Amino acid sequence: MRFLNIFKLFLIVSLVMSLLIAATVVGGYFYLNPKLPSIEGLSNVQLQVPLRIYSSDGALMGEFGEKRRTPKKLDEIPALMQQAFLSAEDDRFFEHPGVDYQGILRAAMHLVMTGERGQGGSTITMQLARNFYLSSEKTYLRKLNEILLALKIERELNKEKILELYLNKIYLGNRSYGVAAAAQIYYGVDLDDLTLAQIAMIAGLPKAPSTYNPIINPERAIIRRNYVLGRMLQLGYINNEQFAQAKAAPVTARRHRSMLGVYAPYVNEMARSEIVRQFGDQAYVRGLKVYTTINKRLQQAANDSIWNGLVAYDRRHGYRGVIRHVDMDGGSGGAASTGEPADLSEVLKDDENYGRFVPALILSVNDDSSAVPPATETRGGAGAEAAVVAEDKRSAIALLKDGNQVRIPWSGIKWARKYISVNRVGDELKTVSEVIKPGDVVWLAHEPASGWSLAQIPEIQGALVSVDPNTGAIQALTGGFDFAHSKFNRVVQAKRQAGSGFKPIIYAAALEKSYTPATLINDAPVVFEDKALEAAWRPENYSGKTFGPTRLREALYKSRNLVSIRILRSIGIRYATEFAKNFGLDPAELPHDLSLALGSAEVSPLQMSRVYSVFATGGYLTKPYLIQRIVDADGSVLFEADPVVACVSCVIRQQKWSGQDSEDSLVKLPKQAERTLEPRLAFQMNSILQDVILRGTGRRALALGRKDLAGKTGTTNDQRDAWFNGYNPDLVTTTWLGFDQLKPLGNRETASRAALPVWIDFMRVALAGKPERQLPRPEGLVTIKINAETGQIATDTDTNTVFEIFRKERVPAMNSAPQMEVPASGNDAAAIPEQLF
Repeated sequence: MRFLNIFKLFLIVSLVMSLLIAATVVGGYFYLNPKLPSIEGLSNVQLQVPLRIYSSDGALMGEFGEKRRTPKKLDEIPALMQQAFLSAEDDRFFEHPGVDYQGILRAAMHLVMTGERGQGGSTITMQLARNFYLSSEKTYLRKLNEILLALKIERELNKEKILELYLNKIYLGNRSYGVAAAAQIYYGVDLDDLTLAQIAMIAGLPKAPSTYNPIINPERAIIRRNYVLGRMLQLGYINNEQFAQAKAAPVTARRHRSMLGVYAPYVNEMARSEIVRQFGDQAYVRGLKVYTTINKRLQQAANDSIWNGLVAYDRRHGYRGVIRHVDMDGGSGGAASTGEPADLSEVLKDDENYGRFVPALILSVNDDSSAVPPATETRGGAGAEAAVVAEDKRSAIALLKDGNQVRIPWSGIKWARKYISVNRVGDELKTVSEVIKPGDVVWLAHEPASGWSLAQIPEIQGALVSVDPNTGAIQALTGGFDFAHSKFNRVVQAKRQAGSGFKPIIYAAALEKSYTPATLINDAPVVFEDKALEAAWRPENYSGKTFGPTRLREALYKSRNLVSIRILRSIGIRYATEFAKNFGLDPAELPHDLSLALGSAEVSPLQMSRVYSVFATGGYLTKPYLIQRIVDADGSVLFEADPVVACVSCVIRQQKWSGQDSEDSLVKLPKQAERTLEPRLAFQMNSILQDVILRGTGRRALALGRKDLAGKTGTTNDQRDAWFNGYNPDLVTTTWLGFDQLKPLGNRETASRAALPVWIDFMRVALAGKPERQLPRPEGLVTIKINAETGQIATDTDTNTVFEIFRKERVPAMNSAPQMEVPASGNDAAAIPEQLF
């Protein structure tokens, strides 16, 4: 009887407790439910995705934002990845209603047994609720909210959508959110390219991303990975053989940056700053895709040509010395003298790569100048032998940061004659020891064809910009030697004197007035007095010589300074500065004195590319632009560039060639650019600028083997700046080289030697496979044979004759006196400028 009473009491107490618990749960539900956040937008949630910048052909160039995320649909995520996460986090995900009561019971038992809150019962749905709406603090109230939210989510969304959101939202360490980002950051591959061991490693991260990070805690990461593999084996997702292979796999994770299709950091910064200006800080999280006008192939060519051009200049002027010297015997425990890499690895631990240059420690040098005995090899079936060129024994052995040892041959060292000044280098080297010795820390460069070579970071800087003159679309841009060490973008931020590259504007203004390409201008000394200065201004030609009466065409392609000054004085400074508006320049920003004729105007490379685009298009003024299209995360187009174009029919023809000639694409025709130069004048100028390459200061460009190239060199006073502005009808490219500190490049470093080779290297790639194209000849022009000395129509007795292009109304009369510009003389009211070339 007593037992029966006890049993009844137990039932009563149990019933009361159950009712109390039920009342508490129901009361808690009605109390908390109204305070729960709405999940209506969860099915269409916009995940925080970084700003991404692309080339015109879809190559990723840059990524900006704190969170690295690449959202994926569930069917784009490999099944093995889904199974790994289910095994590690919630194997009953497809069975429970959002809350795993078995897991909660385990957690409750743990609390009763230990008095401590423990892990357990947190399903994938509950984790999703916490990640979207709640904090990660461990409190009973937060847990109850999490449970209620999970149940609410399960009522609104199906299991597949919940799993998809979770795999895209979950934080996996190293700023990676979602499995796709983690695959890129830890392994540098797409999801489909992950191995089973790598999948399990990623699936083990949600529990504690820092603790199980395979980069910083590989031992603990392996333990967690193997746990995930074991769970996958238990659940039947993998077999014993797969388990064993994955468990034996080494840790291969390391920090990877986003896989860039092309390196264009100066472009990225230009685009980023503009997007942030328009969208604010939301630009970094709303998943914007910015498609630029950059051509991937041309951008790579720009990178290579600037790098190689600056390195070539730097080598011409000698070696300034090693980075530093370390005492290999004193600080490396004796074994250092043996050159054992493991003992010296600490020497380079703080040295980072500089662009394509790598730091290295010289271990030994060989000054033996004798040659390695020539080897022979048999070629073909005839048994003919060909001797391999003997190799000089002089060399050095260097240790790289990764522990590898490399050999630097004499061919990679002998260039390093001592730098004495910008105009002088030391004697030719005879031994390796003259320049480097064991213990020296140096920069090295590697080329597949020539192997390793001694290197140094150039002090000189450079810039290159290439645009489509028809639309203004920037095709390639690099603003310096290395963005990581100098973010100053010299294409748009540097204003430097244009030198002789400005002369075509002055000559075009003269042709617009009354000059012809055959007009004679006296190339003779001229002196200008100015009371404001102690001495008179006596400008000179670069050569220091004068050549007497010179035709306008010849004066431009040979870049005669004295002729240019006389032309400017004749047409008037105000007229010339106003005429410069035809090329997109502001007269108020130009010097209003005769130095303008020699290029004292300070302009950026981008401005110069716009100037020469006018010549390349036959007289149309287009405007350079970079951003072609901005697309939101959902694919909607927020912005589409609508530039004015020089040739509307060309754009339509291009649409047809590319298959874009649908009714929609042809409804909105591009806007016609303003024609700022009379077409015949533009054609005459193009002809003269082609002569710059055929017979003038740009003759090096003949190496390209094309007849449709034109341009102009520009070298400023004391060779402080070197420019080449060149083009064909499809592409305008400007290159600039100089020091940021405005110091001379060296006596022989004219534009044709410093800047033009960079332009040639770029255009060789840019125009490869492109047919030659000449500007169409406008009506109203005639070509006449003239006397090369007088500029008059040639007679039967003339022997020194050339053909010249005239506008019909300006053909010189037969047997008339030579066309001569009135010579400048005496005083000029304009301020006396610094001499420029």
